[in-house]
Amino acid sequence: MLSSNARTRQLNGTCASSVDMELFLHYSLIPSLFIILVLSLLQRREHHRQRDDASYLLGNRFRMIIPLDFVGTFRNRWSYGIAFGAAANKVMFLFSEGYQPLQVPQWAQAFVLLIGGIEVGLSHFPFFACLSSEFRLVSSILGFSYSLIWFAVTTLHITQCPHGQFVGKYETVVFYWPSLLCLAFLLGRFLYMFVKSLRVHLGWELQTEEKPFLEVHQAEHVKQLLRKCPLQEREKSWFQTRIYEWDPYFQFPSRMIGTTVLAFICLYLFIVIEFCMFVYVRDELDVFEGELESYVASMNQTGTLTPVLLQVKELINVTKGVWVVTILPASLTCVSYLFHILACYRKQMKRLWAGDKHFLPLKFHNPSSSESVVAIARYSGWQIAYILWGYLIIHVMQSLCGLVIMYSLVLPVIHNQALEMLRGLGIGILTISIVLGLMVLQVWIAASFFLQPKMGTADKQKPLALNNRRAFHNFNYFLFFYNVLLGLGACLCRLLISCTLGTWLIARIDRTILQSGCERADMGFSAWIGMLYVDHYHTNPVLVSFCHILITGHRERRLQRAIKYWYLNQSADGEWRCFAEQRGWRAVRRSS
Repeated sequence: MLSSNARTRQLNGTCASSVDMELFLHYSLIPSLFIILVLSLLQRREHHRQRDDASYLLGNRFRMIIPLDFVGTFRNRWSYGIAFGAAANKVMFLFSEGYQPLQVPQWAQAFVLLIGGIEVGLSHFPFFACLSSEFRLVSSILGFSYSLIWFAVTTLHITQCPHGQFVGKYETVVFYWPSLLCLAFLLGRFLYMFVKSLRVHLGWELQTEEKPFLEVHQAEHVKQLLRKCPLQEREKSWFQTRIYEWDPYFQFPSRMIGTTVLAFICLYLFIVIEFCMFVYVRDELDVFEGELESYVASMNQTGTLTPVLLQVKELINVTKGVWVVTILPASLTCVSYLFHILACYRKQMKRLWAGDKHFLPLKFHNPSSSESVVAIARYSGWQIAYILWGYLIIHVMQSLCGLVIMYSLVLPVIHNQALEMLRGLGIGILTISIVLGLMVLQVWIAASFFLQPKMGTADKQKPLALNNRRAFHNFNYFLFFYNVLLGLGACLCRLLISCTLGTWLIARIDRTILQSGCERADMGFSAWIGMLYVDHYHTNPVLVSFCHILITGHRERRLQRAIKYWYLNQSADGEWRCFAEQRGWRAVRRSS
């Protein structure tokens, strides 16, 4: 008899959905291009020059549209983030290199992935374009229609084949529910935009400025800097003191919110895919374990390979258990990294606004402008890739640590070898304690006998001036040979710490894991620094406020000049009218 899970997999193996999501992605380019064309025709060019080519027939009506301002957008941040989340499944297909629209040789795979990325971006372009368009009524209708198409097709694909061959029941639901939830949110968002724009169109509500030049939080930040007496701070809670403190005068740009949302969803999908691969490997290992058991039973547990086979079976069982247990801490580590990266972004941006660059390596104090511009385009994608690969590496590292703990502490207790384990553990701790004690003793001897006394009572430590030189040279001579052996252990300890920290922090793109002087070799860290500089130069509240004052003053001067000319024109028209009336009256009088 097959289990329910196995029967579900067998049934879904013969399930044939009428919706091919990859084929639908190709066909979705047709309505996507139509929406892009409509929104481009609605846009007006600010500077229109007469030409002899065909573009003159369009007048000033056709203009390139942008999906999202990656630098200075602070409005609709969560809407843009949810729009990124709707594309999470396709991003994961690109990440796994499973989506290849063309079949080409191996050396041309980079071009295929580029074409696939452009196609995925073009198919999801209408979501962002309709959210950022100035023509809210038309864009809300187009965005709602396009989102409804994607929502209906995804729902149909889920309902026709809800189960899978790896997870079993509701495997398709597990994969697609984040994108389906994002599409449902976009439907509600576009519906809200339609209702609000319709009320404005009918005159029931006033039109509000969608994207002001100076944001409210930027103005409040400048006001806070100009205050002579800062406001009295309220008592901070435990969460604000230990974990995170909210700043009402700072907002993350839409790019950071969208990257974080997409990273969360991609991390979830990556964990699900990893678990599916684990289920597949576990089933294969179960078959292998059955063969081992049948071999051991046939040999009546008297064969020469029986102990080895039993150890292999135990290793397989321990590895499977450790791998499942470490899924949670590895995922929590990467989730904490995402929040910590946002906190580091805010802290480092504030330090750059204050003119402080000491936290940056010296080579990054004056980065290349072209590399910084490219860093804006690289950061979001690289951040997601670093999180995904970092999760896998952290998971492997934690699994290895779990195996060490199991074989050194748990399994000896299970096999009734607790005393031997405690004896070995005690010897190891004692050895390490003696080595560390000798190192501390060297420092104490140096501080007590080989340094001159303090020059003042307020000094915290003795000056770096040698005392008892003859004893000092003998001390160095006799410890020279011992420190050679001690240096071997210190070198291995350095290697172990470097590997541990490097693998543990591999997902942190905001800090380099390379040594000082080699930071430029870390491409992820270079992209982070370039992104910080672009945001610093384009969203600095003081600079934006200064430009806002200049633009406002220029507009006021133009308005005053226009009012002055209007009064002059009015007065000139009045004098001319009076003169004409006088001339007409005299002509009538002369004729009479």
